[in-house]
Amino acid sequence: MSAFPRPVFRVLALAAALAFPHAAVLAQTAARAAATATPPKTADYIVAVVNSELVTEVEVQQRMSQIAAEAQRNQAPVPDAAALRQQAVDALVNERLQISAARDSGLKVDDAELDRAVENIASMNKLSVAQLRQRLRQDGLDYGTFRSNLRDQILAQRIREREVQSRIKVSDGEIEDYLTAQRGNQASRLELNIAQVLVRVPEGASDAVVAEKKARIEQAQARLKAGEPFAVVAKDMSEDSNRERGGEIGGRAMDRLPDLFVNAVRFLPVGGVTPQPLRSGAGFHLLKLLSRAESNPGEVTQTRARHILLRPSAQLSVEDAQRRLSDFRGQILAGKARFEDLAREYSEDGSAAAGGDLGWTSPGSFVPEFESAMNALPKGGISQPVVSRFGVHLIQVLDRRDVQVSPEQLRSQARAVLSERKYNDAYTAWLDELRSHAFIEMREPPL
Repeated sequence: MSAFPRPVFRVLALAAALAFPHAAVLAQTAARAAATATPPKTADYIVAVVNSELVTEVEVQQRMSQIAAEAQRNQAPVPDAAALRQQAVDALVNERLQISAARDSGLKVDDAELDRAVENIASMNKLSVAQLRQRLRQDGLDYGTFRSNLRDQILAQRIREREVQSRIKVSDGEIEDYLTAQRGNQASRLELNIAQVLVRVPEGASDAVVAEKKARIEQAQARLKAGEPFAVVAKDMSEDSNRERGGEIGGRAMDRLPDLFVNAVRFLPVGGVTPQPLRSGAGFHLLKLLSRAESNPGEVTQTRARHILLRPSAQLSVEDAQRRLSDFRGQILAGKARFEDLAREYSEDGSAAAGGDLGWTSPGSFVPEFESAMNALPKGGISQPVVSRFGVHLIQVLDRRDVQVSPEQLRSQARAVLSERKYNDAYTAWLDELRSHAFIEMREPPL
């Protein structure tokens, strides 16, 4: 970057602002930036050198304004001038570290892909590529440099995702703990109806008595395996108060049943019988699962949704993106536009070509803020603009279905959720590693 002429610094500052942590490539035309930017009141100079990349005073001032504006939008206190400046410098240094790492990584963005990115930027600003180039020339901005900066941002996004994901490790134990917790969360919502054959064992019974009782429950088990109905065997052999009802205990919430019973029937199909007798303080039990009042543990609700994604940048604030998507929503509800057409034209996401269709997804597939908003919508419903770390979304739910998923699919979903939880820590660790190997020189203002 040090080889670029001074007028290009403004373009670089705008491009660098497109690489916020965890966001995908954020790009608007330098033409729009040049049309809306105000001349800096302070002289420009180099604030920091990061490997071969530069951070300039104009960039720092722009970023300070962005941070302050974002704090005000969120009704948060605006940091004092010193803290605000430090936040801005740190953010810009982090961005330069990523661009530098991307350049050194050997990753490539071919010209065809870059052409598509430029076409999308032009379309977002209601310009043709030729008009975009003309606007750049009018503002004294080099088109080749514009493309080069855009290529850097795409590369930085790719290496960020690759390196951060490679640092996220989810163990089998963590997955098991998560699934156990999820099953536990279902306890207050699921109602089980269980029947039992109970052979009581007196407290303090001798080994001989225990053996006798065990032989009796095994006799009951043999009759069941021979095909006798559970209710018949229960009436004949059970020693509990429900024997005349075929041993049926009646529907109860899982958290109102003994853990021994819940764990024993957790994975049984309805109508299934425990394969072996259970031993409790009361005696020996054989259990039959008569019904589940709600979904099975392996059943999930999948959602088919679509979205329009706008990515905020130095030239498109979060508020501007929200207003634009609110306008889109109004057009759709009024019948003046179709969701899929707007997605194809404006969405900055790989799903744009499919009209924003994200396909069928299971719980845990999306970041929490997106999934929470999606889950709150009825079929056919369209959300208000939703802000996530990837940008601002307009979401529509197309359909829902309940499906039985395999244990492998449940584990895969758990791994995705746990990976998402670890993303921020992995991202911070990667930045720390980049810093530890980088040349970073902070410069004093010129006299």
